[in-house]
Amino acid sequence: MDPSDIGKAYDQITHLWQRPGFDRSNGIAQHQRALAFASKAGFALDIGCGCTGRFISLLGQHGFSAEGLDVSSQMLRLAKARHPEVPFYHADICTFAFEKRYAFISAWDSIWHLPLASQEPVLRKIVAGLEKGGVFIFSFGGTDAPGEMQNRHMGPEVYYSTLGTNGFVSLMLALGCQIKHLEFDQYPEPHAYLVVQKESD
Repeated sequence: MDPSDIGKAYDQITHLWQRPGFDRSNGIAQHQRALAFASKAGFALDIGCGCTGRFISLLGQHGFSAEGLDVSSQMLRLAKARHPEVPFYHADICTFAFEKRYAFISAWDSIWHLPLASQEPVLRKIVAGLEKGGVFIFSFGGTDAPGEMQNRHMGPEVYYSTLGTNGFVSLMLALGCQIKHLEFDQYPEPHAYLVVQKESD
């Protein structure tokens, strides 16, 4: 699936994140852990920010100037209504051009929708978009090997891909990042996340 197709799929299911039963704490503890490694506040980017604004709010509470990016126009419409003061970009991270460097970047449950062939070049771009000493948190499919799949778990068909746990760790090390935290936070489900920090030297 093309990222634009992912955006259209998410346009159809924004209500899932607005329902009373949605867990707004999802990912918050993990981001707090990542923020503990940030040496200073600055610009922050939430890739695949969605509509809830919970990470945007958390980043603001920690003194960051947060920005959001999403491929879904409906997600962004709701996000802008919640945080009208925040810059938001309706864009595909595969083609998005970084115009500044960020002290903190989040990609929670988002870049796993990229085409498998786009995973490495996008991650290289994201790390290049970090300031020296900047922190990056992202979730991924913690499988033993690279792979891709599609399902209709949320309604419309959605695509997922992964480099596999060792693939992501190896790439982050090759890009000059320090591995600060790796966790399978929904075990035995293969949902995993990494917190990495770009070398400051």
